[in-house]
Amino acid sequence: MSSSAPTPQHQPGPPPLLTVRTTLVLLAAAFIGLVAGGLTFLGGGPAASAVLAGLAASGVSVPALHKLIG
Repeated sequence: MSSSAPTPQHQPGPPPLLTVRTTLVLLAAAFIGLVAGGLTFLGGGPAASAVLAGLAASGVSVPALHKLIG
């Protein structure tokens, strides 16, 4: 005689905070911003201008990456 043990039900966990696509878009935008800010600083610009250039580049690149990575 074989006794069948009840199989545990698979409980799905909570959904992820960010999808893989969103994470990829944001990481790529951060990388673009770092490159733009770094090049601005290395080009002789002040640190404040480099930070603003990096933030602007990452902000502008998010919609473009959103359309490209689909």
